Amino acid sequence: MTQLELWQGPIIDAHQHFWDPQRNPHPWLKPGANIPFRYGDYSAIKRRYLPDDYFVDTAGHDVRQTVYVETEWDENDPIGETAYAAGLAKEFDVPNAVVAQAWLDRADIGSVLARQAAFGLVRSVRHKPGGPQRPEDVGIQRTLMSNDRWRQGYALLSRHGLNFDLQTPWWNLEEAVDLARSFPDTTIVLNHAGLPSDRSEGGLSGWHAAMAKLAECANVRVKISGIGLAGRPWTVVDNRWIVEEIIAMFSADRAMFASNFPVDSLCASFDTIYTGFKTIAARYPPGKQAQLFAGTACETYGLSELQAPEQCG
Repeated sequence: MTQLELWQGPIIDAHQHFWDPQRNPHPWLKPGANIPFRYGDYSAIKRRYLPDDYFVDTAGHDVRQTVYVETEWDENDPIGETAYAAGLAKEFDVPNAVVAQAWLDRADIGSVLARQAAFGLVRSVRHKPGGPQRPEDVGIQRTLMSNDRWRQGYALLSRHGLNFDLQTPWWNLEEAVDLARSFPDTTIVLNHAGLPSDRSEGGLSGWHAAMAKLAECANVRVKISGIGLAGRPWTVVDNRWIVEEIIAMFSADRAMFASNFPVDSLCASFDTIYTGFKTIAARYPPGKQAQLFAGTACETYGLSELQAPEQCG
């Protein structure tokens, strides 16, 4: 396969969102809300974004299935969001798997997990663990991954056969390594490549060292997504090394491409991002490309049971 022969096969988008902020409770998407955000001003995504909008964005790419990831819906109604996503699936045939909201330190987390797992599409849950916002604060602050009550909730995931989607910057991955080793029966899916937003020599060195340690844990997968840079267009030049190093560390069998749409529409079009992924991936054999674009997501989120035989084999 030459560099010009880009992947034309099926795609499973391993990380995307749908929302309707005018109708549903998304505190961070309300007109007056303005939370700290890695891409800066995010007002452009405070709008309805449903499957019809998504498939306009993905035109020209063979997206077969998607994984819906929780959207910071009102934390008092975690089941409401999953019911909403399941309703979209019935109407539009996407999403095909769901990463549900579950705050693991809630007093009623046992009940929440049981109710989430009862939905046929739920494969994983997410609870951003907070903690240090700068590498220099590591050791002064800890994330919820080191909190005893939170870990008690985490321990229940394997009972329900659920994965855990982890979103945290790379400097907190030492705690993630401990979590992965302490609970080897639970798969961790690292969101957005460990958030390598600092592209200085020191930033990239720190990111690489942290990711290499995490890659030693066999129960960890990683999403190659959310790697845009604030105030810069998404380019292959900016992102090739990040992508190639992830694949080298985790292998194609434990890595998957994802759009993070509509969030990453703040950085680029879907076509720019996925053509970029295809350009970078063109150096790999077809089997590895198939894993990156569909196979790993299919296996991680149990999509073989959701009519995806050509992706999962």
